Amino acid sequence: MVALVYLIPAALLLGGFGLVCFLWALKTGQFEDLDGAAYRALHDSHDDRYKDDRLD
Repeated sequence: MVALVYLIPAALLLGGFGLVCFLWALKTGQFEDLDGAAYRALHDSHDDRYKDDRLD
């Protein structure tokens, strides 16, 4: 029972911290363009600066 004195406030603090982080992410627009990152990862940008010549 003594452990609950420590575990319940710790759980509430961690949950509150998670909620604050989630609300901050909503406020700063982190969830505005969910598909954009997926398309940018697949898009061929034709950038040859990082091309490895050994693969030719």
